[in-house]
Amino acid sequence: MSKSVSRRKFMQTAGTAAVVGMTSKSVFASNKKTLIIGVSCSPRKGKTTATAVKAALNAAKGVNPNIATEMIDLGGQSIAGWAPQQILDDFELILPSFQAPNLGGIIIGSPAYFRNMSSLCAAFLERLSVLRKPKLILANTSVGALSVGAYRNGGQELVIQQIHTAMLCHEAVIVGGKPGAFQGATLWNSHKDNILKDEFGIESAKKLGIRVAEATLRLADITK
Repeated sequence: MSKSVSRRKFMQTAGTAAVVGMTSKSVFASNKKTLIIGVSCSPRKGKTTATAVKAALNAAKGVNPNIATEMIDLGGQSIAGWAPQQILDDFELILPSFQAPNLGGIIIGSPAYFRNMSSLCAAFLERLSVLRKPKLILANTSVGALSVGAYRNGGQELVIQQIHTAMLCHEAVIVGGKPGAFQGATLWNSHKDNILKDEFGIESAKKLGIRVAEATLRLADITK
């Protein structure tokens, strides 16, 4: 067998393994980790939604050492909704994170209020519109969503769907979870803010984080 043929076969085999394993070294040739950001859109800083997002991020980080994570808790921050004029508020402090060149994935969490996302989540998503022009900054970014409700069936899946719909406007790649959390992570705050006692919900958050990480690595390999 000629050297050229054997080299071609080797490259084909290596390429296939990279896609299947989602750990291609070529993705990280710059030695810069791919970033997954978690955003808690609850006005209650550090409470159940933030805990759920952190659980998802920790699971995502454990998928591959080339993944870095960043937690953004919007609780207590002032973020106005979209307006035609420039607004100076706390959104300007977090915007640079979403402009990072190594951003590969986002996990967005919101409480379910009257079976809808929080007003803070809606404002955050509206303000992300600045990343749509002149080009789609978040295109091909993997996005997963989770929601925390006061009841097991308190509208969490509706909130997840609302978040998905908004992020599709960025041409993001919507990612669900694994069995038990196909659409996203749903959590039930039934233990006075100790969301860790909702074992099913926390497990769904972890599954979501794993799937977002897997999709992020795969997309990075395809688009780099």
